Amino acid sequence: MKTNWNLDVIYKGLDDPKYKADFEAFKRKQLEFKEYVENSENEEKGKRVKTIIFMEEEITKLLIDMLYFVELKGSVDTTDGDIMAEESRLMSLYSEGVATDVKAEKFIGSVTEYDELFKEYPELKTYEFYIKECHRKLVHTMSEEEEAMASAMDNFGGSAWSNLQSFLTSNLKVDYDGKEITLSEVRNLAYDKDPSVRKAAYEAEIKAYDKISGSVAYALNNIKGQVNMLSAKKKYESPLHQALDASRMEKATLDALMEAVKEYLPVFRKYLKKKGEILGHKNGLPWYDLFAPIGKIDRQYSVEDAEKYLVETFNGFTPEMGGMIKEAFENEWIDFYPAKGKVGGAFCEAVPSLKQSRILTNFDGSFSAVDTLAHELGHAFHNKQVFSEPALLQDYPMPVAETASTFNEVFLCNAAIDEAKDPEEKMALLDANLIENCQCVVDIYSRYLFETKVFEQSKEKFLMAEDLDRIMLECQEESYGDGLDPEYKNKGMWICKSHYYSSGLSFYNFPYTFGNLFAEGLYALYKEEGDSFVPKYKEMLRTTTVHTIEEDGEMMGIDLRDKAFWEKSLEQIKEQIDKFAAL
Repeated sequence: MKTNWNLDVIYKGLDDPKYKADFEAFKRKQLEFKEYVENSENEEKGKRVKTIIFMEEEITKLLIDMLYFVELKGSVDTTDGDIMAEESRLMSLYSEGVATDVKAEKFIGSVTEYDELFKEYPELKTYEFYIKECHRKLVHTMSEEEEAMASAMDNFGGSAWSNLQSFLTSNLKVDYDGKEITLSEVRNLAYDKDPSVRKAAYEAEIKAYDKISGSVAYALNNIKGQVNMLSAKKKYESPLHQALDASRMEKATLDALMEAVKEYLPVFRKYLKKKGEILGHKNGLPWYDLFAPIGKIDRQYSVEDAEKYLVETFNGFTPEMGGMIKEAFENEWIDFYPAKGKVGGAFCEAVPSLKQSRILTNFDGSFSAVDTLAHELGHAFHNKQVFSEPALLQDYPMPVAETASTFNEVFLCNAAIDEAKDPEEKMALLDANLIENCQCVVDIYSRYLFETKVFEQSKEKFLMAEDLDRIMLECQEESYGDGLDPEYKNKGMWICKSHYYSSGLSFYNFPYTFGNLFAEGLYALYKEEGDSFVPKYKEMLRTTTVHTIEEDGEMMGIDLRDKAFWEKSLEQIKEQIDKFAAL
């Protein structure tokens, strides 16, 4: 089995005649679109809306294929200068059309005679959500010239600073055990069975951050400065409110979620302290043992083992999921192993033209690595549900983007725990599940606090590396409390987490908590409803592209503004913590 993904089915390279033809077609259609938008103001409104939307469809399809190909190529080799240059060229070309896009969307937003529009042009009914979104966004849209300038400048501002962070972290040389290894490799050692290896890896990681902390601090300051400026210009109360707007999520839902999380933090600290006691620590759990394996799982998973296990497990949920997982492994959707120049972590990217996805991981054979695969394959399952929609209607907001993926984790871990016969194995699986829950609730809460404080404090001063270290440690204290050994925190977590470094996607932290706890609630529903849950769940995933977050909840019979729902989900995790403590 091949362990690198296949991108040749998209394009064989930048010199592929198909890539060159698509690039030229994109330029041509973007120019045609501009000419139409500028010269069709006297055309009948409904006809103009229809023409604009269908032209946008064509342009979007071309851009997505090229942009995703370049981004995927760059993620496995951040040293490829040609790919970096091509991404910049693509985004520059895209930026040239932003003013036209804004003008077109403003026009669509101005058309509010919906009954008449859909009666005369029934084919536009499919785009009803998009048309109404254009109207809703009018208040937060700058002039065409300003939007175009902001997009063009981002290529040399926020996006460039983000690329710098990716380059520095993916190529950081970490001095460990007499040799140089990558940051991803040293961070993977946090799961090692040997406590001396975990501690040495942690110390090497912390020390390595000093090599790049100053440069990365410049990246973070400039990205957050840009977001603060544009957020105010777009008449948002704050970057958080802008993120909520992009998430189609009410502040009441976020408040209910965070209030419930804060209330249950002592429960998670109980788990951390208990794990610390098991490992021989008296003052809480040191950072280097957060991911320490407890109990015993003897086997390591090969890629083939992981495929067999995941297919069999998720066939139990629905054969559609099992079949998709088999296809992903056998048709080279996945890039598995760490490599120099490859970005850390894991992600899943849709490839709509192929009705497939591509998944990047840094697989090390542990159960945690298999769990990560299940998570990313959940994203792929979500993508599969929306591929039938038009190109303009395939985007879903951040919080539900983490729902299908986390549901897969909940399903996998519960199945593994139920199947385990040996108490040591059951303990190990419970701990692995609680590690993930702790990350999605406790650590994400610290990241949410960190980003909030950075946005506020960066308005007043330039935050040097030592300032960012201090804020990170303060937020870890507020979130982990006495569950974490105060001598061993991780001041450099702001350096390695790429989610802070997006100029277009702020607060990519609370969506993980939302996804985790929403998935826990959905899993509880699945246990109650059985097979009848599956079609309802698939339909909810499909319509996430045209619903608000609260409407997604309503489809499943859930009020997401109600703190009680989130408490019920957290209570399920508390039961697992109680089981862990008893074992």
